[in-house]
Amino acid sequence: MIITRPVQRILRRTSHPEYLRISAILRKETVGGALLLAATVVALIWANSAGSASYFSLRETSIGVDFLGLKLSLGSWAADGLLAIFFFVAGLELKREFVAGDLRRFDRAIVPIAAAIGGVAVPAIIYTLVNLTAGPEVLHGWAIPTATDIAFALAVLAVIGSHLPSALRTFLLTLAVVDDLIAIAIIAIFYPHGLEPQYLALALIPLGLFTWLVQKRVRSWYLLLPLAIITWVLIHASGVHATVAGVLLAFAVPVLRRDRNPDNGPGLAEHFEHRFRPLSTGVAVPIFAFFSAGVAIGGWSGLSSALGDSVTIGIVLGLVLGKMIGIFAATFIVTKTTRASLDEGLSWIDVLGLAILAGIGFTVSLLISELAFGVESAHNDHAKIAILSASLIAALIATVVLRIRNRQYRRIAELEARDDDGDGVPDVFANKD
Repeated sequence: MIITRPVQRILRRTSHPEYLRISAILRKETVGGALLLAATVVALIWANSAGSASYFSLRETSIGVDFLGLKLSLGSWAADGLLAIFFFVAGLELKREFVAGDLRRFDRAIVPIAAAIGGVAVPAIIYTLVNLTAGPEVLHGWAIPTATDIAFALAVLAVIGSHLPSALRTFLLTLAVVDDLIAIAIIAIFYPHGLEPQYLALALIPLGLFTWLVQKRVRSWYLLLPLAIITWVLIHASGVHATVAGVLLAFAVPVLRRDRNPDNGPGLAEHFEHRFRPLSTGVAVPIFAFFSAGVAIGGWSGLSSALGDSVTIGIVLGLVLGKMIGIFAATFIVTKTTRASLDEGLSWIDVLGLAILAGIGFTVSLLISELAFGVESAHNDHAKIAILSASLIAALIATVVLRIRNRQYRRIAELEARDDDGDGVPDVFANKD
């Protein structure tokens, strides 16, 4: 007797509780994307205005104490400190997805993981090939086009894709979260500055105490916050980028309640996520964008100089073409090498549209650019122009593709809202496994 394994459907509709949770996250990220865009526009206008000197003076203003390298410019505080909050939230989301979310199942997890890996590898390869003869300094920026900005991408998707299936939005969110995890691993491994292992070892003490407390389900901020800050300080002093502290602290937080009953309330990870996501999307990331996106273009001559730099070419090709090729190809290969296939009603053009949209790189790309080239480097300024240009190009192309698909999904979206039996759960979620 031959037993055939069922075909696994990828990008299929999530369970109803997961759908509600993801929808709440998407709303917050969409608002964050609007604030991020506003901060970027203000920074660009100010940096290219008659008062540009005041912008750069503000960014370089130093505050802090001369102890363990804690006297930093405002721009560095935004990159090292505020982005730690961003990565803390990303770490919480990633851990929850794989412990209690729909991605705890292999058939759901494999696609966004493979897509994220493809979306990191191909842009890095393209950048490296473009800059193969440009020297080691330029090649040091290979990781710049590997990151997807979740806030910007979801904000664009919210505007152009009001009727796209929720599975596509979930796919983009999960892909971007895994992408962020890969990015922080790249930062930790390939972009340390003056490694001091003794401080890294000392960081294990407050991190261990923080882990012990959260595993006991302690929520008291006056206990947890000092330990988190001490962990951040020691990791910052170690030479490893301080945002790594955010991920390590997030991974220490338990996802499930001790009684394993979600009806009694959210777990600690979800509790922290609800508290810190507004701070991340509404404050930390926009402030970082304000201090990092400001670049003096210098008119047409400055723009021509940037466009002639192989750094600019490598980043634009990496984000616009590399992300599209890597994500789409990885997803396609998964379906051809396993028993997986696209969920009924979806098309490969949907995947292509999301792959193009993932070419919107901003927050982490700007961070890696500063780490790779230095804040005062001409290559860093050109990289900023490339990141902004590539993100705009990717957004425009994705808009064309997904707006066409959005019209075709309008009728499907209306059917999803039907609740003929009046149980409060849309009929489309009925009898799901």
